[in-house]
Formats: sequence, structure tokens, C-alpha cells
Amino acid sequence: MQGLATMFIASTVGVDLTLVQYGQIVLLAIVTSIGTAAVPSAGTVTLALIFGSLGLPLDAIGLYLAVDRILDMIRTAVNVCGDAAVSCIVAKSENELMRKYLTDK
Repeated sequence: MQGLATMFIASTVGVDLTLVQYGQIVLLAIVTSIGTAAVPSAGTVTLALIFGSLGLPLDAIGLYLAVDRILDMIRTAVNVCGDAAVSCIVAKSENELMRKYLTDK
């Protein structure tokens, strides 16, 4: 998401990105997403890091924040559901799933 947002903001403020800068965006988005905690609006911090490394104006993040609030809520809900599903799968494979707490019976 940070990569697309960076390209969108760059085109909005009139900055033409080179092929090397596109590569930078991809690498920085991957590295920052690996190191980011799964908390709401963490993408804003990583976006500021990417903007700073590319020399894009940091005040353009305001445009991103106006749109990202709704998308961030959806991403957070999907992340929580995915984490819960994987936890159940791992617990079942390790025979530690307590089914009596998961049923109404």
C-alpha cells in the first residue's frame, strides 16, 4: 500500500520518478513493512520514511491520511481475523485447541 501511495503522491505533486526510484520504493516498502508492528495507522510512519528517502514533501502525507482512514480500519480488521485464524490452525496442529471454549454446548 505504501508503494502505491508514494507513486500517487509523487504524481500528484508533480515529481517524475525514475526507474531507480521505483526500485527504491519497492525495497523500502518491503523493508519497512517487515519491521512495522501490526497496529492501526502504522503505515503512515513507514510512508513518512519512504517520502523522506525519496525527497518528497512530507506535507503531502495529509492527502494520504484523508483517504487512508477508512482503508486502515478494514486492513486492521482483516489483520486481526487472519492472526486469529492462524492461531487456531497452529493450536489445532499442536493438539492444544480447547474445543470446549469454542462451542456453545
